[in-house]
Amino acid sequence: MAPASAESPIDRRRQLAQIEGEVIVCVRCPRLVAWRELVAREKVARFRHEEYWGRPVPGFGDPDARILLVGLAPAAHGGNRTGRVFTGDMSGDFLWPALHAAGLANRPVSVRAGDGLQANNVWVTAPVKCAPPANMPLPSERDSCAPYLVRELAALDRVQVVVALGAIAWASALRTFAALGLTLPRPLPKFGHGAEMAIGPWTLIGCYHVSQQNTFTKRLTREMLDAILQRAVEL
Repeated sequence: MAPASAESPIDRRRQLAQIEGEVIVCVRCPRLVAWRELVAREKVARFRHEEYWGRPVPGFGDPDARILLVGLAPAAHGGNRTGRVFTGDMSGDFLWPALHAAGLANRPVSVRAGDGLQANNVWVTAPVKCAPPANMPLPSERDSCAPYLVRELAALDRVQVVVALGAIAWASALRTFAALGLTLPRPLPKFGHGAEMAIGPWTLIGCYHVSQQNTFTKRLTREMLDAILQRAVEL
């Protein structure tokens, strides 16, 4: 079954604000708490004069969005520094110009939380809200954080398309659908770039993650990302 709709735009915003308030003070995962705070204290040379966010990073975007973009987790010196998902690192530098070109952001550059960037018709989030060591959260940490994504999608009751950046995001999206009461197809649909599956009220689309490992090697090109975002907009 599909999640119940939010009562009104005001209610939708209230729910998302409540989730954000809980996310930014979360201490469920001791290893992640220790890591994010250590990084924020020690910093790196190029950002030594900046104040790090050093907390869980909430979702960001348009509460009325019809597209949900799901990543993996904040980067240690990206979202963990700037307070916004996909901001302050090479992944964000690759993603936001594409979102802008697709009409999903008011400008192509994301600097940090509160910089005036606005997302249009898209909500950007991650299933793990804290920066993990080596960019690899433990399964137990993914499980602890999973309820936040479930509540986000439930609150974002206008969403029709979910774009999963990478296999972990794809699996997280499927678990989120199941947690919201949907019966998943068997066998479970496999992740692939351009993979597309209608599940309940949503269409799930797979896209290679915008990490440097993929963009530097051209496994994911700007043209490939543009095509995924254009498909999401069309749907």
